[in-house]
Amino acid sequence: MTAPLTPPPHEPSSQSAQDSPAPQQAWQVPAGGHGAPLGHDAAWYGGTYGQDGPGMKTEVREAAVVTVAVALGGVLLGVLWWWLAPHVPLVGDVVNKAWVVYLADSEGEQAIGVDGTFTLLALAFGVVSALVVFLARRRGGVPLVVALGVGGLLGSWLAWRLGVWLGPAQDVIAHAKQVGKGVTFSAPLKLNAKGALLAWSLAALLVHLGLTALFGPRDPDQPDPYGAPLP
Repeated sequence: MTAPLTPPPHEPSSQSAQDSPAPQQAWQVPAGGHGAPLGHDAAWYGGTYGQDGPGMKTEVREAAVVTVAVALGGVLLGVLWWWLAPHVPLVGDVVNKAWVVYLADSEGEQAIGVDGTFTLLALAFGVVSALVVFLARRRGGVPLVVALGVGGLLGSWLAWRLGVWLGPAQDVIAHAKQVGKGVTFSAPLKLNAKGALLAWSLAALLVHLGLTALFGPRDPDQPDPYGAPLP
């Protein structure tokens, strides 16, 4: 008598293979129609941020708009600087048949006041621009911070050049000849402390980072994939 033939344990019989359902693949969507939750690393699959943010392309576009808007604010800064800055008095004279120009008040501090006025105005513009950008987009982001810095620098440069253009004539000898000998006239608007061009950007960056740290949205705590609460 011979033993009945049975398939090896690791090889199912053809009849059992036909009767049993096909194994479900790991990536197949369950019958309920809802897939398993994605992990943290898959939140930005395909180059998008999902619920974490609007996406890098959108942030870059917003940053470009902020840069242009902040830079155009330099027009107002230049006008205010030209209007509020103190005038440096000069006087012309003729020495050995040649025109020379002197400071009418050699001990005056008007030149320092010109630089100080520009610096204070630039700081105020930096605070206001940072506040407006924060209120418009509270989530912040690196592109917006870079936009504030670049826009503030461009706006300061535009304000400087515009104020010089709006101010008194640059040719002081010609101006002295025009007004006459011994007549006091205003010196050209000049920014001696070029470091003042950084005041807008520095103020905007510090204020915006401070507002984001204090009042910006907080990232939700990521749950432990194994179900244990995070400390």
